[in-house]
Amino acid sequence: MRPHFSLGPFLGVFLTLVFATIAAKGHTVIVYPGWRENNLHSNGTVDETNGAGVAIRANSSELLYPYGMQWIYPCGGTVTSTNRTKWPVNGGALSFQPGWFPGHKTALIYVNLGMGTTPLNMSLPMVPPFQITGPTVAPYPGTFCLPQVPLPANISVKVGDNATIQVVEAARHGAVLYNCVDITFAEPEDVEPVTRDNCFNSTNITASTIYAIPDKPTNAAHTTAIFTALGVMPLILAGYYFSIMF
Repeated sequence: MRPHFSLGPFLGVFLTLVFATIAAKGHTVIVYPGWRENNLHSNGTVDETNGAGVAIRANSSELLYPYGMQWIYPCGGTVTSTNRTKWPVNGGALSFQPGWFPGHKTALIYVNLGMGTTPLNMSLPMVPPFQITGPTVAPYPGTFCLPQVPLPANISVKVGDNATIQVVEAARHGAVLYNCVDITFAEPEDVEPVTRDNCFNSTNITASTIYAIPDKPTNAAHTTAIFTALGVMPLILAGYYFSIMF
């Protein structure tokens, strides 16, 4: 099983050092069940890529990511892993750190599933999209946990099936970060346990539902309807309960 990325009690010190090193090039990290690989990486310049997000360096085979790898669909510039992580066949936990990039005080979060060893796309939503709010527009520490993410509607899997979980973070300026973990579905007892160290909700990050507004605005009291409250909010509340109890 691929070891998960967990900062544990040294989160603050670690992030301070990392932010000082990567400046404004950090992104998101999937803590549990893990991430495909470390893609907190940027190199080259926009002049070298002629403004493209990724290009091959002239007279070389090196790929350049002047804006950072995680802006690249579908999995932040990474390729499918052969060292897959086991994840429960009936759904399981997911936690991530959203504040590794400036401009993410508010962000929209999407969690999608792609079926197969090398998915053709990540078009199966696992939870309704929701908004998170952090403490600052600058990079910040903190983890967000969904302790029980279900399988997408009308999707059934069996032990041994492969898939990829994609976490998408849309910043307030519209740009989008991608991160993935390649999984193999397994019996719950064969999966790495969920603990207060790898799946918890930091007090400096809050979450809220997304509102839908009709095409023709009328009275504001009647035009805004919550369409995710019965979906993601129970998962969020369960995460806070999990953090308190454990």
